[in-house]
Amino acid sequence: VQLQASGGGLVQAGGSLRLSCAASGRAFSTYGRGWFRQAPGKEREFVVGINWNGANTVYADSVKGRFTISRDNAKNTVYLQMDSLKPEDTAVYYCAAHASIGATITSPNYWGQGTHVTVSS
Repeated sequence: VQLQASGGGLVQAGGSLRLSCAASGRAFSTYGRGWFRQAPGKEREFVVGINWNGANTVYADSVKGRFTISRDNAKNTVYLQMDSLKPEDTAVYYCAAHASIGATITSPNYWGQGTHVTVSS
């Protein structure tokens, strides 16, 4: 079972990036999916979660209105559209999945390998 995150990179403040997390090895259509991030010198934090069918989402206050999560169960993939990026969004972004249909992820069962996002001022 593998979660493969991609789409990170370097972008100027105010810019956009789209992250993808493709799952393989099993179907995750009944799993909650989401993203966490870890900035240099800080603990990993929850960013956003989406429930099994995409009907419910949960966002950290710091990204509300700027980030949008979506999922395509046919492709076993979750996306994170990040707009109006700020330097404080700089972090390694990790996708995650948990064996619950809900959007709130506290203890993921699976982690992706992380993708770097750097936002310059």
